[in-house]
Formats: sequence, structure tokens, C-alpha cells
Amino acid sequence: MLKKAMKVMVQTAAAAFPFDLQRFNGEGATLSTELTGLIPEETASEIVKDVVRGSAIMKLADLEPMTSATKKIPVLLDGPGAYWVGEGERIKTSKATWAQVTLNAKKLAVIVPMSKEALTRPSIDVFEELKPYIAEAFYTKLDAAAFIGTESPFATNILTAAVNSGNTFTRGSVAGQNLADDVNSVMALIEADDQEPRAFAAHFGLKSSLRGLKNSQGDPLYLTSVRDGVAEDSLYSLPIEYCRNGAWDKTKADLIAGDFKKAKVGILQQIEYEILKEATLHTISAADGKPLSLAEQDMVALKATFQVAFLVVKENAFGVLRPAGYTP
Repeated sequence: MLKKAMKVMVQTAAAAFPFDLQRFNGEGATLSTELTGLIPEETASEIVKDVVRGSAIMKLADLEPMTSATKKIPVLLDGPGAYWVGEGERIKTSKATWAQVTLNAKKLAVIVPMSKEALTRPSIDVFEELKPYIAEAFYTKLDAAAFIGTESPFATNILTAAVNSGNTFTRGSVAGQNLADDVNSVMALIEADDQEPRAFAAHFGLKSSLRGLKNSQGDPLYLTSVRDGVAEDSLYSLPIEYCRNGAWDKTKADLIAGDFKKAKVGILQQIEYEILKEATLHTISAADGKPLSLAEQDMVALKATFQVAFLVVKENAFGVLRPAGYTP
């Protein structure tokens, strides 16, 4: 046992998460003899599952398993047509519109500073302790990049797709309309492009405003049901997911509507790790306010790297509700 608990931080550009190093215990291989490698398959799989559970974009978009950093996939943009056929007439033919798109996985890393004593602990215990914090760091950054484009390495994001298609509506911009009408206006923009909104995504702070919405007959437009023990929210009978992890930029969007199957998320199951001993971590401050030097603080750090891809396949399948008073 350590003589005292050591509080350490999981740090990304967006957030930090504390955990208690004192809980590390058990027997087995240690990180002192395995400075680089892959996080054990079972633990990595659990981290990916936690990322999927915590990420709003992963719940909504079409998930593609990947075995390498690049994957080409065919995407149906427009389906084939059907024709009425008279007696003796030749059957007409039509072509479906397909596109070949490429998913390019990008590396997403989280760095965990910790006491050197962690190196003598069983590595499986270290990974198990860090699992929820690594997952939260990963899905926070992924949601921010996919929905809003914040610090994104990807070529596309959903907010930009909606803006490029002209599918934007500002909350409160039409006198006499309430929030329900404004959401309907966003849906109408998408439908005008012959696309069908199938779900919503929003920041969690909007939930209280949506919950009280009713139609002209006084019936609630916002409903909550329970399926397999999990509460599911819906608006206009369409599912809605919230970004609870601080990934959403409220200054740019209140809500996004769309056919989220027109967005692809590619996942590589492997998660690499590396033990850092001499690095200076510029995104983490020591007690004196300066960047944390591992050598000076007698610490080490674990860097976990996850590879994920994101791509918007059809831009006009999305629309955005801008916050009240929004100006570009």
C-alpha cells in the first residue's frame, strides 16, 4: 500500500479527471517492465464500449469497424426508382447513386501523470483504474470535433455541413414562434432538401426548455420512455441525445437535427499506451503554475492513444438551431 493517496489528473485540451492511485493493488506484470504496448484486449474493448455509451455522436451515427487507419466504404446517396409497367412494355431501368468514401482514422491521445510508484503496481490494475477517465476524455474530444468541429482533425463536421447547406435557423428569430416551432423550422429546412430528420442532438442545458413543449392540443411533444432499463428521450417522436460532457459549444448551436446515419464513425479497437518519464507536459500546470515536468516532480505519465475516424456523407441531411441572438 502507498503511505498516502496520490491524486493525479487525466488531462486533455478540454478537461481533467481525478482518480486515486491508492486503489492500485494486486499481482501480475508491471508497467516498469512494459513501457510501451497495447492495453489488454479485454480492457481496451471495455474502454471502447464506454466511449460508445458516453458519446452522443456514436449513439446516433453509423458505426464502422476498422482494422487499419484507412477504410474505403460504398455509400448509397440516392436509391433506384420504380416504374409502372404496362402489358408488353419493356421494363425501364434506373441507377442508384453510389459514392466511394474513405474513412481516415486520426490519433486521439490522453496523458495521465502519476507517481513513479504506479510502475511497480500490476499493469492490469492501473489500466482498470484509469478506464473510465480515459473513455471520458476520448468521447468528450470526439463529440466536440464531430458535432461542432472544435479542435477537429477531420475534414468534416455536422455543424459545418448544416451551414454549408443553408439549413440554419436562429431561435426566436420569428415573432410569435416558440421553441417547438423553431425546432420544426429546422426540420422543415432539411425536408425541403428531400431529406428526413431522424434524430436530434443538443446540449444538456436545453433539456429543461424542451421538456415542457406541447402541441396545439396540449399534448406533450417531449416524451421519456424506458427500454431495457435505459431512459430514452424523444421530441416530435424522434430520439434525442444530449452532450453531457462539456463537448458542446452553446454559443454556436442549441440543437442539431438530421439523418445521423448520413455520418460515419470508424473505430479501431486497439488502444496503445506508452510510459513517459522525461516529458514536460505543457497542458498541465504544477503547483507553481509552470508546465509539469515529470523528472522534476519525480513522476511518470501514461499516454493512451485511440484511433477514430469521422465523416459526414451527405451535408444537406443536417440542420442547426442557432442560439437566440446568434450573429456569425
